Amino acid sequence: MQIFRNLAQIPADFGPAVVTAGNFDGVHLAHQAVLKAVVERASALRARSVVVTFEPHPVRILRPDAAPPLLTPLPQKLRLLDQQGPDALLLLPFTRDLSLTTPQDFARNILAGKLHAREVHEGYNFRFGHRAEGNVERLREFGREFGFEVKVYPEMRVRGDVVSSSRVRELLRAGNVARAQRLLGRPFSITAPPGRGRGYGHKYTVPTINLAHYAELIPLDGVYITCTRVDGERFESVTNVGTRPTFGAESFAVETHLLNFHPIDVTADSEVEIAFLYRLRGEIKFPSIEALREQIARDVKRARRYFRLTARQHAEDGTGLS
Repeated sequence: MQIFRNLAQIPADFGPAVVTAGNFDGVHLAHQAVLKAVVERASALRARSVVVTFEPHPVRILRPDAAPPLLTPLPQKLRLLDQQGPDALLLLPFTRDLSLTTPQDFARNILAGKLHAREVHEGYNFRFGHRAEGNVERLREFGREFGFEVKVYPEMRVRGDVVSSSRVRELLRAGNVARAQRLLGRPFSITAPPGRGRGYGHKYTVPTINLAHYAELIPLDGVYITCTRVDGERFESVTNVGTRPTFGAESFAVETHLLNFHPIDVTADSEVEIAFLYRLRGEIKFPSIEALREQIARDVKRARRYFRLTARQHAEDGTGLS
């Protein structure tokens, strides 16, 4: 996927293109459906498939106090978008000046002018331009004026849930990672370098890997069955998200116990990715370290059973473990 980080990087002879624009936070199933169609239509038309997105998220510039934490920070979003197979991505730096662009100018100068769009594909609730005054009906009007077709996608639902970034955030804030996974089409995950813990896991309970500070969305405090990748190696795991109240001086941490652990070289430059599969329980203040140790043993037992059952199910349906 070729990445243009501003309009000036786009060659004058670029295009024709099939384009979709948006924030794509989460790159959930509804996003994926649009991206798949864009790639297919571009191939059919012998055009370039192009994704237009923004950095930072526009709300962080326009209403910073109301900006939600991200489901997918930029590096992760770019990886997920690349997996969908577009030819190019235009990563527009979102500034107050860009926010003043009228919907008509966005359609004329960027979609038609810079990208030479033949088709533009958007979700039913797409908004664009100054004060989000543009919607899909206005986009259709501009398409007729500037020479591109507009394809609009209806609301998508999965088992009654609207597939949207805001709904995924709601589910994760409630700890319902399994339901969020259905909307994302994959487990929700966070990626960060390893951090320094306070040694409680190794000293009192089980060896753990701690994540460094993570500024974006993390599921509700509690204990989760997870899959953890350390650099290129994957482990079944149990992860605690929370303040570790049993030890007194509370401080927030994301701690992961690797179930099928073997010695690995973890450095400050390592990358740790934790994928959240199922919430076991909320965080509890235990009366003693021994009580905590016993509960961790029960959590690990449930996690191992979860992975055995999952492996059996995948073997039966032939999908394999991802």
